[in-house]
Amino acid sequence: MTERALPNVQDHDTQGHWDAARRGEVAIKFCDDCGKVLHLPRAYCSGCGGWNTSWRSVAPTATLYSYTTTERELRPGVEPPYTVVVVELDEAQPARLFGYLPGRPELRIGQPMRARFERVDDEVTLVQWEPVPA
Repeated sequence: MTERALPNVQDHDTQGHWDAARRGEVAIKFCDDCGKVLHLPRAYCSGCGGWNTSWRSVAPTATLYSYTTTERELRPGVEPPYTVVVVELDEAQPARLFGYLPGRPELRIGQPMRARFERVDDEVTLVQWEPVPA
């Protein structure tokens, strides 16, 4: 069995996201000068050019933006079927994050989603997304 691909949680640009996930929080980078959401995260603001940026926790809620279900094995060790979702964060638009759901869940674009934290090991916790029960 092939080992699961995991993110580099010590990456300079994204470490704040992974640190927050280990605490059970969703965090996005913002410009402290103009308030712009910086996604993809970077050290400076693409809006005002400022260098005062920080990671902020946001609500673990989102709206389903897109999804696709995979019916065949594309990566060894990841058993199909599974669904990849793209969500738009409620408190940090236009930031969009990806998630994984096993199987073929009933989904519809625009439906509410919530974060689920998948602890892989002591260092890595992934933010996954699941539908909010009706």
